[in-house]
Amino acid sequence: MLDRRSFLAAGGAAAALAALGLPEEALAANGLQLSQPAPFSFDALVAQAKSLAARPYAAAAPLAPEVLDRIDYDAHGKIKFDPANALFRDGPGAFPVTFFHLGRYFQTPVRMHVLENTDGDAFAREVLYSPTYFSMPPDSPARALPPGAGFAGFRLQESRLGDQAKLDWQKNDWVAFLGASYFRAIGELYQYGLSARGIALDVAVPDKPEEFPSFTRFYFETPAANNTTSMTVYALLEGPSVTGVFKFVMQRTKAVIMDIDARMFLRRDVSRLGLVPLTSMYWYSETIKPTAIDWRPEVHDSDGLAIWNGAGERIWRPLNNPTQTRASAFADTKPRGFGLLQRDRSFDHYQDGVGYEKRPSLWIEPLGDWGEGSVQLIEIPTDDEIHDNVVAFWVPKADAKAGASYSLQYRLHWTDQEPFPSPLARCMATRIGRGGQPGQPRPQGVRKFMVEFVGQPLTTVPFGVKPEVVLTAARGKFSYIFAEAVPNGVPGHWRAQFDFTPEGNEPVDMRLYLKTGDKTLTETWLYQYQPGV
Repeated sequence: MLDRRSFLAAGGAAAALAALGLPEEALAANGLQLSQPAPFSFDALVAQAKSLAARPYAAAAPLAPEVLDRIDYDAHGKIKFDPANALFRDGPGAFPVTFFHLGRYFQTPVRMHVLENTDGDAFAREVLYSPTYFSMPPDSPARALPPGAGFAGFRLQESRLGDQAKLDWQKNDWVAFLGASYFRAIGELYQYGLSARGIALDVAVPDKPEEFPSFTRFYFETPAANNTTSMTVYALLEGPSVTGVFKFVMQRTKAVIMDIDARMFLRRDVSRLGLVPLTSMYWYSETIKPTAIDWRPEVHDSDGLAIWNGAGERIWRPLNNPTQTRASAFADTKPRGFGLLQRDRSFDHYQDGVGYEKRPSLWIEPLGDWGEGSVQLIEIPTDDEIHDNVVAFWVPKADAKAGASYSLQYRLHWTDQEPFPSPLARCMATRIGRGGQPGQPRPQGVRKFMVEFVGQPLTTVPFGVKPEVVLTAARGKFSYIFAEAVPNGVPGHWRAQFDFTPEGNEPVDMRLYLKTGDKTLTETWLYQYQPGV
């Protein structure tokens, strides 16, 4: 909800800052106007979220919808935050903070606060919205917003110090929080791609709409002067079915690493509770591409779901663009990690200047025992690249009932490759075509699969020996099963081939890996095949 406090005079704000011990040059001199200080602690914020969950949800009153609706895509694009007004522009720490403006597509006001310690006590001051923080056309509809309107989200800009100083921090950022509980970060390849979320509620539940709770408050911890690698941010989550508090410790090194402590409280029952959700886009890849759907060979932010389960098995599940929404569940106990990855890093496989080959992979590392549950994958049909149609998350085994609470600690790795690489050969491509043999009549309804693996264990296969293809499915018949080295001169590059004759029209889950004797050579390939597609 929006606190419509009046602006403080710039001089009064500066005096209050000095009394609190906050650095005037970092906050006041750059034009930001701050509220009076209020006590803050993580535990108190958690207690507040728990108290809120015990009361009915009260949505904030709409903020000038007649104004926000006029800030459409074009109008919003012309509103730029002036980096001269960035929080921590001149320190302390390395990373200035800039803010997103409200608009038609981001109408929920988010309150931003800065934290500082005085004599061991933490205090929070709200950064009070002003249109003067932004550059915008004289006739921008944003100028009609009421005082104290709030912001839509924030960015962490690249370092003004150290190794990232070669980048212009005023033009480059490495983390962005914008819309509901969505946030993104770049990886080693300096590209944004898929998103993470605070929570996912009732995704793809029949006859029940998905709920999108929002981060409504953020608190930026003032970094130590010698802290050049990390930022700590707290967030309050609010929605009709849930409240919660998140602590983000975000590190900018070669990749982006986030340590997250999440506490959540349910107001009402949830049919599908998705914790630690990831959201991405998969339109098509080398696996299946409808004729002339697009000029590019592949279009996706992620090409597969990777799982390292509690039993130690490494799983690769290539993504699908299904004909109707599909949900897959991978039961587990004490998972070691999972993520949506972009393994295909060849520009030639995309032929597009938007950098699909540089999109980050996002790996979730549980910190502590998550108990029993399942990694669930939701795949939604799409006919364009503008839609995020893939969601993956952890679902606890116990039903999510009103009054339940959750405490979850985890680490997000926004990287180029998996942060904990398997010693096994990895699956690098899944290709599907007509079954049967060249030069002979092709049998109707039969599909040929080519599953490619690359990795050191496959270089140890003795000359003249072919790995064994271990292949199963719930139903249907396999034929022409064998493995062969891919004739491209790349050591350890093999492919498994087989034909599959389905039974019925329902999706079929397949499972495959390569071995020699008792030695497993590859991770486990899982695939959901839709007959007739």
